[in-house]
Amino acid sequence: MRPAAVPAVPPSDGLGGSGVQYELKLDGFRCVAFARGERPPYLQSRSGRDLAAEFPPIAAAVARLPAGLVLDAELVAWRDGRFAFEELLRTRQDRASDGVTLGLVAFDLLALPGRDVRRLPLTERRRLLLAALADVPPPVQPVLATTDRAEALTWMEQLAGTGVEGLVCKAAGSAYRARGAGRLWVKYRRSDTVDATVRAVVGTAARPRALVLELDDGPVLLSTPQLTAVQARQVTEAVDGLLGAPVRDPDLGSLRPLTAPLRAEVTVTGRPPTATFVRLRGD
Repeated sequence: MRPAAVPAVPPSDGLGGSGVQYELKLDGFRCVAFARGERPPYLQSRSGRDLAAEFPPIAAAVARLPAGLVLDAELVAWRDGRFAFEELLRTRQDRASDGVTLGLVAFDLLALPGRDVRRLPLTERRRLLLAALADVPPPVQPVLATTDRAEALTWMEQLAGTGVEGLVCKAAGSAYRARGAGRLWVKYRRSDTVDATVRAVVGTAARPRALVLELDDGPVLLSTPQLTAVQARQVTEAVDGLLGAPVRDPDLGSLRPLTAPLRAEVTVTGRPPTATFVRLRGD
């Protein structure tokens, strides 16, 4: 299930009227973790790729869970007192050498050993999730959640410095539907950070100055301000092998269209709107 973005945190009687569960929205890789007993664990990304080889500490922790347990979770990295998404993009060797802490924060339970629980209401799945992980030590742990909207808003503000992005709000009576959440699961971000698709690079492949972006909620193309040196290096590495032949734009100068899309996060401000590049999405 994938939550839809909303501009405000819904009231406690919203999302169908069955009550709302508010969870911290963390900055990481979405991951469905399958504990498979004698077989190696499977850490399924959104694209279906197995992340186990890239994150051995998490794979080892999931391997110790009861066979048949399936968790919907966020794979996160923690460094210097805050969640550090960029650490997930590094090699496992670099993370290990720098002492980066990894975690698997579970927000839903899809199966117990021998039992598919996806049709149960969220409140019951939450109870079963807490019971299943009651004696499980880190790096696997349940997400912080509450049915008190005021408490959730307080958490969000108090933990903003740790990199908590916002809240995921879910209808308390919702079953788990793999084909979509509709308006039963929604997400609220603290800022105006939104998802976009990178369509072209402004400048050269070796030193991109800016990006041309297409927002998810409309066809308008926006160009970012000047990229920092660090951002330019990250973009250069990400677009290697993905750049088409250069074209000339009357306003932006030389452009290199991408032959395959890249996902990015941008902050949209102003009227008319402009987009400030935040980062590339690695998941």
